[in-house]
Amino acid sequence: MADAKMGLLSAPLTFNWTLSYRCNFSCSHCYSREEQAAELGTADIKRIVDILAAKKIPFINFGGGEPLIREDLFEIAAYAAEQGLNVSMNSNGWLVDADNASRLAAAGFKSVGISIDSAEASLHDDFRCMPGSFARAVAALDHLRRAGIRTTMSAVISRINYRNFRDILDLAREHDVSQVYLHNFKCSGRGFKNREELDLDPGEWKAFYLEALEVKNSTEAPAISFDDPVIASLPGYDADPLVKGSSCGKLSLHLRPNGDITPCGFIPLVVGNILNQDFDEIWNGSDVLQKMRNKEAKGKCAGCSSYGDCLGGCTARAFATTGDFSEPDPHCWK
Repeated sequence: MADAKMGLLSAPLTFNWTLSYRCNFSCSHCYSREEQAAELGTADIKRIVDILAAKKIPFINFGGGEPLIREDLFEIAAYAAEQGLNVSMNSNGWLVDADNASRLAAAGFKSVGISIDSAEASLHDDFRCMPGSFARAVAALDHLRRAGIRTTMSAVISRINYRNFRDILDLAREHDVSQVYLHNFKCSGRGFKNREELDLDPGEWKAFYLEALEVKNSTEAPAISFDDPVIASLPGYDADPLVKGSSCGKLSLHLRPNGDITPCGFIPLVVGNILNQDFDEIWNGSDVLQKMRNKEAKGKCAGCSSYGDCLGGCTARAFATTGDFSEPDPHCWK
């Protein structure tokens, strides 16, 4: 693979893979709960693994939907690990009991992320629309740790938690979680429908990130990660990303349950099918991916001194709210 700073990689570093849109939850912000796609059988999924291995793609991360809905998840993961892929997944934690944690370890999972959106059980349960989900998610962290799997936590920042995110970090420390992802609110799917109720305004996002960056820079454990290019303009942000702006379509792609490829899970535009088309032609020739990789500064982005660092912010959020990749991220405070 080429150096990402020198040009386009020969293949993405990561495939975020939705094996199924089925889920036992019905979360308020979910991008995929109302998506539908036929699911491939185990044999076809292994064919995809072979393609990813041949292209030397190092990482796959199973999401969804809930990955553990697929009874063949353990077989699929073990096969991928045998082919040299680093396998991880994100889960709501409901199905991660002691037995499944041991099976995940045996299948070769490098890490498992559990979604916990508040340290207050009732807030998490309401956000996830599932009574008892907080207790099951916290128990999942302990089951995974005892099974020897590295654990991470994911929290979608919204009105329910942006003032109390430090409590989420404390919870992570209590359960020996190695990394916490503070995800930006994407405005896709149900997140778009519930945006006015759950999303922050640009000024609140700025205040949140200023505080969160201060905490990150003064905290050793757990590691704190963001996935939001809009923060590149803030003081205290000293990351050196492989690419500027959104990484989707540049460092990562998304696989739907039927083998269709989209730039990311939050951009429902199919650029090809990995089983029916040549992957190199999709990666190098897709008009959609080319537009995402070569955004033009529009609106207030034109002439902005920060544009070279953030490239307009989150492409998925701009597309969800305007239908145009190059429009400014609606979260931007500048």
